[in-house]
Amino acid sequence: MSSRDLILGRVRRALADVSGEGGAPPEPGPGDGDSSYERAVGRSYLREHGARSPAETVDLLAENLADYRAIVHRATEEELPDLVARLLSRRGSRQVLVPPGFPSAWLSAADTAPVDDLAVSTPGELDAVGSVVTGCAVAIAETGTIVLDGGPDQGRRRITLVPDHHVCVVRVPGQVVASVPQALGRLDPTRPLTWISGPSATSDIELDRVEGVHGPRTLEVVLVSAD
Repeated sequence: MSSRDLILGRVRRALADVSGEGGAPPEPGPGDGDSSYERAVGRSYLREHGARSPAETVDLLAENLADYRAIVHRATEEELPDLVARLLSRRGSRQVLVPPGFPSAWLSAADTAPVDDLAVSTPGELDAVGSVVTGCAVAIAETGTIVLDGGPDQGRRRITLVPDHHVCVVRVPGQVVASVPQALGRLDPTRPLTWISGPSATSDIELDRVEGVHGPRTLEVVLVSAD
């Protein structure tokens, strides 16, 4: 009997008295269960917790981002270049990493030298860059999570993990969803997904929080509306 059969047998024993869909309990087989038997699992869970307008969903996103210690800004498309310039200047960043499909207008007011996202860049070279500015694939209001999928305005995963300061632009309300199930419906699971809930942080057994261990110490999210 293989380890697989043993594990499946234990799962079937645990599900044997579960009522609902799936029919009668399985007949005994390898691992105390027929390896060909599969019990249907219901997926009737809520896809969204409560009814909200698009504006209320964006407000919830902003609230939960801030709760995770991200710094949240709001701007219109017209205001975005000046805001990004102020954020980079306040940080003292003289160089900024940009993805290959990065909208050049976002940096048009910034006094910084753009650094291209190159496959040959070393970790040391990436670490020497002050900031990275990207877009996102989707933002989840209920969890305060930004998801990147390596798209043209996001670049390689490592450019948002090595620099200490990440400015992420989220188009609202178009890129904002209420829940994780809704986000998964928009994402391609074959893409290199990065799920970001606040700046990088960890804590030891004493619960002492340390930021910037395995990603940016500072995450600034700009919620950009059309007007």
